[in-house]
Amino acid sequence: MSLLNDPMTVFAFLAMTVAFVFWLSELPRFKKTFELIPPVIYIYFFPMLATTVGITPASSPAYDWMTRYLLLFALLLLMISIDLRSVAKLGPVALFMVVAGTFGIVIGGPISLMIFKGFLPADAWTGFAALSGSWIGGTANMVAIAESVGTPESAFGPIIVVDTVVGYGWMGVLLIFASSQTRFDKKINANTAAIEETNARLSALDRERHPTSLHDAAVMICMGMAAAVGAHQLAQTALFPALGDPTIISKTTWAILITVTGGLALSFTPLRDYEKVGASGLGYTALYLLLAGIGAQADLRAVLQAPVYLAAGAVWISIHVGILMIAARIVRAPLFFVATGSMANIGGAASAPVVAGVYHPAMAPVGLLMAVAGYILGIYGALVCAWLLGIVGA
Repeated sequence: MSLLNDPMTVFAFLAMTVAFVFWLSELPRFKKTFELIPPVIYIYFFPMLATTVGITPASSPAYDWMTRYLLLFALLLLMISIDLRSVAKLGPVALFMVVAGTFGIVIGGPISLMIFKGFLPADAWTGFAALSGSWIGGTANMVAIAESVGTPESAFGPIIVVDTVVGYGWMGVLLIFASSQTRFDKKINANTAAIEETNARLSALDRERHPTSLHDAAVMICMGMAAAVGAHQLAQTALFPALGDPTIISKTTWAILITVTGGLALSFTPLRDYEKVGASGLGYTALYLLLAGIGAQADLRAVLQAPVYLAAGAVWISIHVGILMIAARIVRAPLFFVATGSMANIGGAASAPVVAGVYHPAMAPVGLLMAVAGYILGIYGALVCAWLLGIVGA
């Protein structure tokens, strides 16, 4: 019996945890700590620790509600915030490197699972599927794919460790490589003109933001919740049957695809202007609340399985890097696009601008837009990877 059991009390505790983590991350004395390990990791681990010591329950109606609706709410607000026209203007080299990075993740996961399958639990493929979502677009995709394939809590804990250690370890390697980009570019006779061209196109982008008004908040919350409930109800109908053996396209997957595709379509309408008043910020808030709920259901002992998962993750990243290097030689891409294309997949919008800014200080917005391109590919590419992982893991 846990200390907290009432669903609203559990939800309030998780909300307080998320708020505490972000408050802590802004304190000067903890700045460097949160630069090394981002807030999202603590948002997952603190609730998991709370459940392990008996503060929160391992199962609660609060978690069910959060899983069912907060993910769809977050995805809609994140999707309508995307400027697809700006993503398309990144240029062929940048987009090619993002796609190459995605392809490396899609094929790397099944190959790595094939190598380590004998040392992992039977349901490990579902954890790999969740990780593929994280490595093609970020946390939102990780949660979406985990829900789609039914990743159990026992497989989710080690994946968070791999995502942190291997993913951010690779980011550190890329930052070190920044000092060698001139030598790399000369070696492959890279076409660096693409960087200047992309930078010029960015000058036309409108990135003005305004404070969120009561009207804006009401519209975004109502629109997000209506879409979440509507997509969930529509996915339950006979129009959207479960597909795959093991199931890859579940009723939950259909709800996610309806929301993502609908949100992308709405991004071409004036609704995209809500990004100027914080649509994506509100979406990420819902996403972090959901991640806290997932953490509260996890078993801390699952981390003990991490060594084998870490080895599998390292092999997976190596395949991803190998594909990127081949792609760079084909299109003569500068190391900047190799590094940023990789982080656009592995790290998403939080990390790609950081890496881009280290290579070329004025090019951080390129990293953001390449991450957006990776995010768009995320749901669809990770579903393909999950399907392949399901075949290998069966």
